Amino acid sequence: MQTRRETLRQSAIVAGLLATTGFWPNYALAFNKGAFEAKNIADALKALSAGAPVTSKEVTIVAPDIAENGAVVPFSANSSLVGVKQILFLVEKNPSVLIAVFNVTDSVEVNFSTRAKMGQSSDVYAVAIMSDGRALFAKKEVKVTLGGCGG
Repeated sequence: MQTRRETLRQSAIVAGLLATTGFWPNYALAFNKGAFEAKNIADALKALSAGAPVTSKEVTIVAPDIAENGAVVPFSANSSLVGVKQILFLVEKNPSVLIAVFNVTDSVEVNFSTRAKMGQSSDVYAVAIMSDGRALFAKKEVKVTLGGCGG
């Protein structure tokens, strides 16, 4: 019979071997580095192969009007659209505008929430990337009274 300590040791060895040989699961590295390093909304959408953004009443964003603490600002987005491939959260005046990307399938309800740091007051966007490449968005201005990005 194998002890708990032996099982943990063997699991760590296997994980180490997988990591050093490059067989680590690809989904662990499946984020789009270029999109997350983008300094503006257009570059982030281009890195995600999305079309020009168009405002839509079918995409909604919920965020506070005033964020007392920019270190933790809650956002949520939802949509009733069919064919949504991804939901993005973007903060226009952040050093890196892309906050989060949620991949969507037809079996998932498009209703996501997250939190982000905001260094200053800015427009925040919820963008629905459709299967055909269209980018539909909603935006809201959030005023930050105490910055979260080192301010």
